Amino acid sequence: MDDISTRCIDIIAKSKSISPDTITPASTFDELNIDSLDKINISFEVEEAFNIEIPDDALNTLKTVGDMIDGVTRLTAAHHSTTISTH
Repeated sequence: MDDISTRCIDIIAKSKSISPDTITPASTFDELNIDSLDKINISFEVEEAFNIEIPDDALNTLKTVGDMIDGVTRLTAAHHSTTISTH
């Protein structure tokens, strides 16, 4: 598993007080008992950890841990390319 996946899973595990070994990219937020408030809190942690900004409307589209990992991967890539081009 890559660094983004590991870090996202660790953030989710910590927020829900569960073992990261029980979480996979295929895990759904429903299975993990993650409600809308949990999603908001997790998104704040993810934004801080990766120095990105997750659009509010994107939170509603996240159904699995894999969805979150994919979104963070895209946002960090876009942020990285913006950072490089502005220097």
